Amino acid sequence: MKYLSKILIISLITFSAVHAETIARIMKMSGEVSLKRLGQSTYNEAGRLGLEINNGDAIKVGAKGFAAIIYMDDKSIIKLKPNTQFQLMDTRSTRSVNIEYGTILNNVQKSISGKTFRVETPVSVASVKGTEFACVVDPSGVDQFIGREGLFDVMNRATGQTVSVAAGQKAISDVSGNLMQAPASPAEYPSDPETETNIEPKTESESESESEIETEQAPQIEESVEPSDGSSTENVEEDISKPQTQIDSTPSPQVQTPEPDSETSDDSTPEAPKPFGMGLGIGSATIDGVLYNQLALRPELNFGKIGVGLDLVIYIDNEGNIKEEEWAKLGEEPSLILDKVMFIRYGSQDDPFWVKWGSLNNVTLGYGGLVNGYSNMMEYPSIKRTGFQTGFNFGEIGGEIFMANIKDYSRGGTLIGLRSKYTISEDFPLTVGVNFVTDVNQFSGLKDKDEDNIPDLFDDFPADGDYSVDTDGDGVADPIDPDVDGDGLTDWIYPGMIEGIDTLQLDTDINLKPAPFNLAENKSGATGFGLDIGYPIFANKLFALDVYSEFNMLSFPEVVTSNADTFRVKRSGTGITIPGVRARLAFIDLSLEYRMISGSFVPQFFDQGYDLNRVITQSSGDSTIVKTKDMMVFQDYDNQTTTAGYFGAASFHLFNLVDFVASYSNMKADTVQINSFSAYINLNTEHIPKLSMATAYYQRNNDANPFDFNNPSVNTVLGYKLGYELSEGVSLIWDFKQYYQDLGNGLEPIQQTTIETAFSF
Repeated sequence: MKYLSKILIISLITFSAVHAETIARIMKMSGEVSLKRLGQSTYNEAGRLGLEINNGDAIKVGAKGFAAIIYMDDKSIIKLKPNTQFQLMDTRSTRSVNIEYGTILNNVQKSISGKTFRVETPVSVASVKGTEFACVVDPSGVDQFIGREGLFDVMNRATGQTVSVAAGQKAISDVSGNLMQAPASPAEYPSDPETETNIEPKTESESESESEIETEQAPQIEESVEPSDGSSTENVEEDISKPQTQIDSTPSPQVQTPEPDSETSDDSTPEAPKPFGMGLGIGSATIDGVLYNQLALRPELNFGKIGVGLDLVIYIDNEGNIKEEEWAKLGEEPSLILDKVMFIRYGSQDDPFWVKWGSLNNVTLGYGGLVNGYSNMMEYPSIKRTGFQTGFNFGEIGGEIFMANIKDYSRGGTLIGLRSKYTISEDFPLTVGVNFVTDVNQFSGLKDKDEDNIPDLFDDFPADGDYSVDTDGDGVADPIDPDVDGDGLTDWIYPGMIEGIDTLQLDTDINLKPAPFNLAENKSGATGFGLDIGYPIFANKLFALDVYSEFNMLSFPEVVTSNADTFRVKRSGTGITIPGVRARLAFIDLSLEYRMISGSFVPQFFDQGYDLNRVITQSSGDSTIVKTKDMMVFQDYDNQTTTAGYFGAASFHLFNLVDFVASYSNMKADTVQINSFSAYINLNTEHIPKLSMATAYYQRNNDANPFDFNNPSVNTVLGYKLGYELSEGVSLIWDFKQYYQDLGNGLEPIQQTTIETAFSF
């Protein structure tokens, strides 16, 4: 009872805190209107009359819809025309409407608390105390502010220039820094969305419902504001106990560690990003153990749903020499241009069709039983991988496919995954998914700078694709060395070397070095297959509950390499999750699974750090052993081993101050124990002076003791990123990443540090 009482008290406090943040309600609406609650990643709640809007919530109106919201304290009204999206954000001194794109009509009353009303766009800021005006935000980077009553100021973010706008005037502001004031005719003021022909008439039941709202709930509003069009504002309140519907009933992705190494966005394309952004980085980076000074330009262009990000970097060593191979061969090898593209994308994962090329971050298939949080950026900038990801959503059917590294595929390798899913209906949202993933050749993860299929570790000439073997180590390749084995005897005389002498072998005892490890002759594949089923039992703004189950399998064929001491027996295994439960309570997300495993299987085999331990090499005497991830993970496994245990994860988004995610799994059997742990924390630095970013992460999967921090393993990945704000738009960024590999002298830390001064303009 003691613990139950504590839980009830915490729940009541949480409910009161969240409920107290309500700042507005939907007073009128029609068509496609949806909400994204603070801390959520998607617009997964359908709008309805009287729906509470909390501080930090975002609203989106589709092509065939409109909405009108009213603030609860001063009765200011905002009307949203079709194709509009914004977020409401209140502080002690300001009331902000952060509009990404679209058109809004504002009837702002003088605030009781003295707050300044602001409309913020990616390009401009408009500040008022009380007036009536419209704002039109075009994704191309042009804003228009048109006054009807009163006076307000408009500032261009790029230049800081400000103009005042009165009734009958307008301000035009663009991303290039231009800002001008001009007269505005009455016809330029956007039409009221309620009077437009695209608004569907209310059904009889809707009219009755609205009438009921007006009759029963209107007394809760102490005063009424009449908009200029004469429409009533009394239909604001609705019984909050009425069930809420969801736009997408598909279970949300598994709680997992967000990917810290990404461009300015994550895998989901943000709604209407800035049309142009430029990042300038000046600092240092460590590549292949060498410290370079770097000068980087990272422009980002957005045209509607299309986004392009470039990574144009020059590296300079301590002697002032430019790392020329980054640029010198562009004309000879057009494929190197891919290294200059950070990403190309179209749409977001909620669209009917979307695609992304380049950097892949936080890739998860289904509930993450096979692929969970994978990133092809873990070794950037030392290794630049170019991936591909695309998907579709057509009604009840959806799908996704990704390829980790297109250049690796040309060498006969790379990680490929696909998923398809089917939801029975909106009324019965049971979702069934099928997942498939394969690593065509894990050995292709070995570095091969000259792309001659001989990995650098086995290549005596790693920068020369024509040669790979030097038996005597004199720096002359065997095919052109007159004394291959270095015994002082010329090996062969060929025609023309000595007059009248044909081909003649002078050294009859030549000891050649064995042929090096060749990727074209050695293959090590890994394949996974999975089925999942899920159902959302309950969902509203405070609480949600989903249940699901997974069946996954991994298989690894036998491997015998031709010239490296590597051998793998045929292995396979299965994993079952039954049940899996996910819950959301206010700002806390929880996940719990019971897992049963048979044979050679571990959940989330293809995880965030997969590229780091996909394949490693170990020296043993005069030989080199090549090991794939499964050879390390399952080296102590009996293929008949059966294990069982649990997985738990929790994340919270605390008052827009901190995001924290952690997960832990514990799997036990008679002869083996495999545990995993990962954690990620991100601070909202908006309220911390001089700190522009602060994130940290730690991951250690498939180890006996993931909390043995003094003794890391090859499964350990950690890092952090800190930003110190030197001035507005200028930050000093420290990006640190560390993992571990055995390079022949025992386990060694591999560190990658980037320090740069980043300019954002």
